[in-house]
Amino acid sequence: MEVQVEGQAVAVAPGDAVAAALQKALSGKKFKSVVAARTAEGTLLDLSASVPQGCAALTPVFAEEPDGLRILRHSTAHVMAAAVKRLFPAAKVTIGPAIENGFYYDFDVERPFSSEDFPAIEAEMARLAEARLPFARKDVSKAEAAALFTAEGEPYKVELLESIEGDTVSLYTCGEFTDLCRGPHVPHTGFARAAKLLSVAGAYWRGDEKNRMLSRIYGTAFADEKALNAYLKQVEEAKRRDHRKLGRELNLFAFKEDVAPGMVFWLPKGMLVRTILEDFWRREHLKRNYDIVQGPQLLRVETWQKSGHYDHYRENMYFTKIEDDAYGIKPMNCIAHMLIYGNELRSYRDLPQRYFELGVVHRHEKSGVLHGLLRVRQFTQDDAHILCAPEQLEGEILEVIHLIRDLMGLFGFQYKVAISTRPKDSIGTDEAWDLATNALIQAVEKAGISYEINAGDGAFYGPKIDVRLLDCIGREWQCSTIQVDFTLPERFDLTYVGQDGERHRPVMVHRAIMGSLERFIGILIENYAGALPTWLAPEQARVLTVTEVGDAAALAVRDALRAQGVRVAVDTRNEKLGFKVREAQLAKVPYILVVGEKEAQEGGANVRLRSGENLGLKSVAEIAALVRADAEEPFKQGGMRYSFA
Repeated sequence: MEVQVEGQAVAVAPGDAVAAALQKALSGKKFKSVVAARTAEGTLLDLSASVPQGCAALTPVFAEEPDGLRILRHSTAHVMAAAVKRLFPAAKVTIGPAIENGFYYDFDVERPFSSEDFPAIEAEMARLAEARLPFARKDVSKAEAAALFTAEGEPYKVELLESIEGDTVSLYTCGEFTDLCRGPHVPHTGFARAAKLLSVAGAYWRGDEKNRMLSRIYGTAFADEKALNAYLKQVEEAKRRDHRKLGRELNLFAFKEDVAPGMVFWLPKGMLVRTILEDFWRREHLKRNYDIVQGPQLLRVETWQKSGHYDHYRENMYFTKIEDDAYGIKPMNCIAHMLIYGNELRSYRDLPQRYFELGVVHRHEKSGVLHGLLRVRQFTQDDAHILCAPEQLEGEILEVIHLIRDLMGLFGFQYKVAISTRPKDSIGTDEAWDLATNALIQAVEKAGISYEINAGDGAFYGPKIDVRLLDCIGREWQCSTIQVDFTLPERFDLTYVGQDGERHRPVMVHRAIMGSLERFIGILIENYAGALPTWLAPEQARVLTVTEVGDAAALAVRDALRAQGVRVAVDTRNEKLGFKVREAQLAKVPYILVVGEKEAQEGGANVRLRSGENLGLKSVAEIAALVRADAEEPFKQGGMRYSFA
């Protein structure tokens, strides 16, 4: 038979390996970076696999592309496990998947691993890579696999077998290490040469706190050393920018795990940042014709059952009882907004109704996934729901897209867009899902935005647009979402009176732009390495004295700047000026104002920037103008406006 490989018809005999077919169409140099192949139907195959009967086309999968990296990283996890078993024979292996930017493997060991074990493990991994050991696949019965893993003293593998459907499973062997795995894998261990172990953590078996705590080793792998080194530099830069570290150093927020794990204690400076952001965002929504509302924290469980959240989302919710009645603590704001809409009869003239709420929500997150501000159990959504007539839907989606563009432009973020379609676990009719999905696609295309389809990742009630912003070191963050929902208005019997005098069903747009305020602030802290833009900085200026003789003049400068709306503090401590300047720079204060004898006489201050640049002596009016201009600069583009007061 013939198989198409990169536009070439390749003759394939029965039983020919995938590798043989690809080699006929690829140069030797190009073939060396191929790790697998993809059929026309999207199935990924080992290079050692036989070309499937009736296969029309094979596409080479290269190590540097997304599918190739996933295969490479999963294979490297096997290499790491093989190295661990050589060095620590008593270690019991569990699972080792590829994850975003790397892989991990969980082990049951007497002594948890530490970073001090990494040099020995990496050296053994390098020896395995140098040996270029093949990844050999073997399909066996579950009984045969269970006997093998029992003999090897691997109880976790035996337990995994029990949850696998069917009578046969696939095993992969590299050297003396055999693992239970669906595959595919790279052809040999030599592909795992550009690898690095990154960290260790504890993890419960199968994520269940009742199970044994395992020792998890995280690592990463790339197609070559150049890509690996670039990533490791990014990791180091990310550590420097870690919002948890900066939050402590800048006194923005705190976590108290013994009191409220996964919940934020906002300190004065951090709360000021949050308040500035919230006030700005409320003004923007009022300007764009949203109504600000607020719903209760608790709703009866029957309400969550009616919406479908109880069936589809209850594992992420908290519940309580009041006088024997069961209530759900809200994980989102949409139900309250629908009940507000239904509070009175609506006419087509009243549409669209746009409800905006900075709503505090609670979601049950396992302790192992909590991560500073980025993953918490209590957070605030900049949540809005737009109820409109079907013919208004595209225009409303476009307006939300414009708001997203304005916000991303304000902070200088580039972003990527994906449209997530119907998941298996969903509610609503096919017709409603098709209408909603097409509305999103048409709006994105009309806005001139490129997008990809994220199949099966929509919300349970409707498809959505997901926006991932890119920060200054190239990391992607999920923030904005726009979801179209024909189903919940039906379940809550929301209507409006049309021009024909009849009752009609509105469509609802769920949208969040920042997403979680906590998460967004964490992203901003990391993007700016703590040096927030002047308009958002909790302390825009700090007045420093040289000696106590200048105290009165420094306080006068502070008071005059405060009167003009500048957020300013004063440092009159009996410390050396260099020490106080350094502290102000470490605190990321945009403007450092020094008042000595000369400045006191002139009624101004010597102005330094946090970057170290010295602007010289300025009057109070000039300093206020500098701060104002700096704060207003990001708002000059787009439709947003800065309020200085």
